[in-house]
Amino acid sequence: MQTTEGSLTTTKELTAIQKIFPILSNNEVDMKKEVMAGVTTFLTMAYIIAVNPNILSKTGMPAGALVTGTCLAAGFGCILMGLIANLPFALASGMGLNAFFAFSVVLKMGISWQIALTAVFVEGIIFIILSLCKVREAVVNAIPKNMKLAVTGGIGIFIAFIGLVGCGLVVGDEATLVKMGTFTPTVIISCIGLVIIAVLDKKSVRGSILYGIVISSLIAWGFALINPEYAQKLGIYLPKGIFKYESMAPIAGKIDFKYIFHPGNIGTFIAVVCTFLFVDFFDTVGTLVGVCSKADMLDEKGNVPNAGRALLADAIATTTGAFMGVSTVTTYVESSTGVVAGGRTGWTAITVGILFIIAMFFSPIFISIPGCATAPALIYVGYLMLGAVKGIEFDNITEGVPAFITVATMALTYSIGDGLTLGILSYVCINILYNVFRTKKQEDKKNVSIIMVALAILFAIKLIFL
Repeated sequence: MQTTEGSLTTTKELTAIQKIFPILSNNEVDMKKEVMAGVTTFLTMAYIIAVNPNILSKTGMPAGALVTGTCLAAGFGCILMGLIANLPFALASGMGLNAFFAFSVVLKMGISWQIALTAVFVEGIIFIILSLCKVREAVVNAIPKNMKLAVTGGIGIFIAFIGLVGCGLVVGDEATLVKMGTFTPTVIISCIGLVIIAVLDKKSVRGSILYGIVISSLIAWGFALINPEYAQKLGIYLPKGIFKYESMAPIAGKIDFKYIFHPGNIGTFIAVVCTFLFVDFFDTVGTLVGVCSKADMLDEKGNVPNAGRALLADAIATTTGAFMGVSTVTTYVESSTGVVAGGRTGWTAITVGILFIIAMFFSPIFISIPGCATAPALIYVGYLMLGAVKGIEFDNITEGVPAFITVATMALTYSIGDGLTLGILSYVCINILYNVFRTKKQEDKKNVSIIMVALAILFAIKLIFL
């Protein structure tokens, strides 16, 4: 009897643990595929190890400490995402958000980086509350199916554009905004990598994207050996050593609330927090919806699985990241490369997290992976994600026009959040006006959820005042 009771107790304990950490309930996981997917995701976003310190150091923060802080915050966020949400999404300090932190808040507004970190911390606390109250989850699930497919396609165009710019095939132009660049060695290396990925994927070779990144990196480093001066001009550098570790003590735990208690500062502080809030919220929502849609991970109602837990992990990672001395930690669109490589569970995210932690000690190698090596992966995944638009009802104007606006503006505004903002605004306006001006009683009335209406109002306020 005691044995039976003991067995029952053990079963209950295991069930409770699985509820807290759903990753433990996975059955028949292909660990090789999950690890390969994690490595692929990590390699496509490893650039943040170099880029984030480069941007944030403009504020006076020490670059060496920022490398460690960036890796540790990303590692913590990825592992947390894997454990409590069991989703293959990776997190790190967000691009765009770090630029806003450094150039707009600190350099333009004259606010110290310690106060900026405090704003990030407060933003994270607000997100934790919203996530626990399931507000963020409700927003994710309220987005209509056609819009979710549009987000997937929009992200595809967006990350392909990032890859094209990263390798130099697309460059800026004062007259036309963008144009085709010259065929420099970086463009040629990226083209070689893209062909390798496409051919290997057509042959059903596992890890084709990873192989493309590795081969492109080796070619780029070989070019740097032959012509180091020209290679440096193109942003290709040989690894400067193997091991290196910097303490993050100069930036960790520097949260400072004194600024808030001055009456003249509270308005500015709230504006900064709100901007972080809007950008992070809807970039994360767009990424979750788009990547889950591409991976066929949406449930029968079109909802993101464990969305609440994923958003909670994102919020906790942001708060923790602020304590570690880095800007807002957010879910990365590059997670799609791992999903395309076969990642479906939290083990992919945990793999990415472990690699980020390891990267703290091997940062010279990972920092030296050039943009022309990760560009082919981004371009190819963009191609794959764009396929989602086949499921959009383009023949239905009330669904197709907002979807088109979402897809187009994500790339053209260079922001997932802005694309989603304009898409939802257009969806609500078009469908409400359609309901008002229907000419036939038998015409179907479009069902616009109250959450979508509320989002549209918030977005309108944001566009006018922020």
